[in-house]
Amino acid sequence: MLRFLFLIFFSISLFANDFRSVKNISLVKDEFVQIYISYGKQKKLFKLRWTLFANGGLVIHKSYAKIVSQNILYLNHTNQSIRQELKPKGTSYYNVPYLLIKFKEFDNQTLKAKFEIYLSDENVQINMHYLKKKNI
Repeated sequence: MLRFLFLIFFSISLFANDFRSVKNISLVKDEFVQIYISYGKQKKLFKLRWTLFANGGLVIHKSYAKIVSQNILYLNHTNQSIRQELKPKGTSYYNVPYLLIKFKEFDNQTLKAKFEIYLSDENVQINMHYLKKKNI
């Protein structure tokens, strides 16, 4: 009986959702979404945009704390999302807060890419403020 209860508890905790915030956004080509991230005395800006959709792959550009990167995301594929850690890893905690950006859909009629943005922050350290979308 004890094994059974342990198994149930372990399976529930394994599949628990640790995301605090979910935001759905849609962007046209070269349109930015900007998120102002703050924790403690730190204030940083996260930017996301896409530039090309070809062969089922979406080329995205992101920057956080002035560090720029480029990724290709695909629908219905293992490479459907990216993870952006928001704080440096430290000795006092193991799981750092992060954003998970998931590519959900591409609308061929309106040429908009749709994303879901999740925040994982188990210690509730991060404040997020979405700024107005901008075009290049």
